[in-house]
Amino acid sequence: MTHKSGFVNIVGNPNVGKSTIMNALVGERLSIITKKMQTTRHRIKGIVSGDDFQIVYSDTPGILKPNYKLQESMMKFVNTALIDADVILYVTDVVEQPDKNAEYLEKIRKSNAPVIVLINKIDLSTQGDVMKLYEYWKDLLPAADIYAISATEKFNIGPIFDRILELLPEAPPYFPKDELTDRNDRFFVSEIIREKILLYYQKEVPYSVEVEVEEFKEEDKLLRLRCVINVARDSQKGIIIGHQGAALKKVGTQARKDMEEFFQKKVFMELYVKVAKDWRDKDRMLGNFGYDFQ
Repeated sequence: MTHKSGFVNIVGNPNVGKSTIMNALVGERLSIITKKMQTTRHRIKGIVSGDDFQIVYSDTPGILKPNYKLQESMMKFVNTALIDADVILYVTDVVEQPDKNAEYLEKIRKSNAPVIVLINKIDLSTQGDVMKLYEYWKDLLPAADIYAISATEKFNIGPIFDRILELLPEAPPYFPKDELTDRNDRFFVSEIIREKILLYYQKEVPYSVEVEVEEFKEEDKLLRLRCVINVARDSQKGIIIGHQGAALKKVGTQARKDMEEFFQKKVFMELYVKVAKDWRDKDRMLGNFGYDFQ
């Protein structure tokens, strides 16, 4: 029996639904999802294995023009994903301008990897408008496969999986068959906390935050955590904590509930806030937080 394996990299502009699509294809909630831009900062792999195949999906940050070193690192994840893909999933939707960040579309057009274009959020549009977008993308990327989908409704996801299997090269598995992701448990703890911050705070504050897991102790029925929310400025520390600690308590409570579902055990978490001044533009801090700043 032949075995197929490959890297299927999901790219596109911010807020088109890349993380929702990744989670739908993997069948697990690996990527955090909010309606805010720059929710995804890292390249996150989700692995789907069968007897004769292994698909390694990668969720990537949204394409943007960097304003500081953190965003430069985020775009390196995107550029790498365009280079090492066996299949490129380019995600657009019915809302954005289709020619947004045209220089990246040109890179995709010149790629040697097969391309699948996903027109997401069709539940927010009409059949006529979706057909116009379909024709637009077919004209721009004539070699690509194009699917109109709704990731939140899981509409038309099955055919994408089938087409990916057809396009994958013959190769042995890249990861053990029982692995679901390349990220460790500490990473998912920090991402769950960051998701709550994106949901509950406004303006610049959520984008100025990075979460560190200082202690991760796993017992039979309990997970003990000590986590630090790093902010870029002194004024943001008070905003995160809130009046008499109410805002921080809300973040901690909601994050703990999600962690208990994710890890299937009780979670005890200590949560602190620390000022790491201007960390988004400091190489050493970015390196400590797991970003490529070279």
